[in-house]
Order: sequence, then structure tokens, then C-alpha cells
Amino acid sequence: MRGHECYHCKQWVAEGEPHDCWTTTEAALTKDLSEDLRDAWKRLRETGTSFGEQRIYASHNSIMFSRKACYFFVRPKPKYLELVIFLGRVIKSPKIRSVTESSKTKRAHVVRITHRDEVEAPMTDWLQEAYDVSESLSATSATKRKRPSRSPARGKRRKGYSSPRTSR
Repeated sequence: MRGHECYHCKQWVAEGEPHDCWTTTEAALTKDLSEDLRDAWKRLRETGTSFGEQRIYASHNSIMFSRKACYFFVRPKPKYLELVIFLGRVIKSPKIRSVTESSKTKRAHVVRITHRDEVEAPMTDWLQEAYDVSESLSATSATKRKRPSRSPARGKRRKGYSSPRTSR
């Protein structure tokens, strides 16, 4: 049988068979989770959806929760759920495994979840805070990206103007 192995997902694809391993769903990402992790995932999803209007979608290995920009995502792993929360400040807590500067205004906080009972305060408070500040953090970084307009003659001498240096 002719075909090839997909570079990304390592699945054998027969010749002429359609294959799109980039398209994924929440169900596909969570189908192999243990019962404890599945319960934790359900609780995380319920918590996220309770905040208000947003978009939830699967992207490669993660399930993203976003308003204008992603404010947290969950990456299901075989033994835990990796939760990444974007906040405008650094949180010091034993539950936070690492903090990375993801932009000038956002800090990505990485948390491992192994059980449903871990999805409670203060974690739910951090998720709520991330939801609340996500639009302002996105707006802040968007306004900082815009450069002020420069005059067309900046750095060039214009006609009729003398040099600031005086000659002796």
C-alpha cells in the first residue's frame, strides 16, 4: 500500500486519502484522559465558560479560551493538565510551576492539575482575573505596537535651514 507517514502526527496516510492533523477538537484532545483528569477538565471548562462571552477552540495540542486574545489555555497531557494563565502581574505561589514573560504586558503562569479538587480558589480567582484583564492587556500591547508618525524630513537637512554647528 502506497502512502506516507505524516511528519506531524506520525500517522500513516494512504495515497490519495485526505489528511489534516492540524484540525483537532476538544473531544479529540480529551478522549484519552483518565477519569480524574476528565473531571478536572470539565470543571476548568465550566469555570471558564461561567465568566462570560468568549471563544473556546482547540488548536494543535491545546484548548484555548479567548476574548480578543487568549487569556488561558489547557494542554492535556497523559498524567496531568497543563494550565497556562496570562496575567499582567507575577503570582508567587507553590501551585505555579513557572512564570514566563510572554509579551511586554503579559506573564504566562504554568500550573499542573491532576485532580478536580485543584480547580478551586485561588486558581479560579486567577482565571477570573485573567478574563477580566485580558482585553485591557491586549489593548495595552496593541497601542504600544503603534509607532508615532515621523515627519518625512526627520534626519535630513531641509532647504533654508543652517546646520546647528557653527564654522570658525
